[in-house]
Amino acid sequence: MLGIETSCDETSVAIVSSDYQILANVVLSQEDHAAYGGVVPELASRAHIRTLCFICRQALERAGLTWNELAGIAVTHGPGLVGSLVVGLSTAKGLALSTGLPLIGVHHMEAHLFANRLTGPIPCPFVALLVSGGHTELILVPRWGKYELLGRTRDDAAGEAFDKTAKLLNLIPGKGVVAGGRMLAQCAANGNSHAVQFPRALQGQPNCDFSFSGLKTAVLNHVRSLSQRALSEQLEDIAASVQAAIVGALVDKTVYAVQVTGVQHVALAGGVAANAMLRQELEVNVRKQGCTMYCPPPALCTDNAAMVAAAGCFHLEQGETADMDLDAFPRISLA
Repeated sequence: MLGIETSCDETSVAIVSSDYQILANVVLSQEDHAAYGGVVPELASRAHIRTLCFICRQALERAGLTWNELAGIAVTHGPGLVGSLVVGLSTAKGLALSTGLPLIGVHHMEAHLFANRLTGPIPCPFVALLVSGGHTELILVPRWGKYELLGRTRDDAAGEAFDKTAKLLNLIPGKGVVAGGRMLAQCAANGNSHAVQFPRALQGQPNCDFSFSGLKTAVLNHVRSLSQRALSEQLEDIAASVQAAIVGALVDKTVYAVQVTGVQHVALAGGVAANAMLRQELEVNVRKQGCTMYCPPPALCTDNAAMVAAAGCFHLEQGETADMDLDAFPRISLA
């Protein structure tokens, strides 16, 4: 299965076998957005146009395959930046028409779930914590292909909270917010996570929902209360406290979801799943509940086409293919 991922600012093409082995996974990250304070949709779309066909050829070469040896073309069709999605979707349709291969549309967040299948099977049912820059959701997966929403963020996603608080702490040079979460985690490595008690909204409430907008406001107010010298001296402690608040909220709600569903398996997926503290804290706490945790390696947590191809393999096995009128959806729910 050849997979295409262009939902945001990563251009990626991968080839995955029917037993979920990665044969090639080419990811090209765009570097044109940092000066603008975030991803610029028009620039992202144009970059996909310039590079996607070349990356398709590169993936085939790395896998040592020809078009005739493929079983299908899988492509992300939502959610994401609509212009970027259209580039990937148009390319996938053209390839499917020219080769006669079936077309499979893949939900971006489902693809993140399938990143776990690339490292081994996960027994169903399981609870999945999906955390990325734009999504924070708890999903019950009674079986692959069937998803039940347990809870989601009521405002900002965890990834956005990481990025925006990193910006508030001046951890990112220029105007960029790209890789803010990684910068904050690096700064937090040597800090005291108990130095500042930032709020954790909805904690103790009998639901699986999240909220991070209040945390951003609390960080902003705290930063404004400090002199530049004090901020510099306390920077690592503040970063550690912010990270602890975000991770703590994610872990607590996931543990609650495990308790109310009674499942014995938990999967972590999405870009924020690359955060080392989240991976460690979640595993420790779900083990206390008698659960096993699954998480892909960090390289497969961020946007990539291998996870899209993996989801495509599953849907093709189920006989689920798409017509040429498959559309791009900037907003589409998984459950």
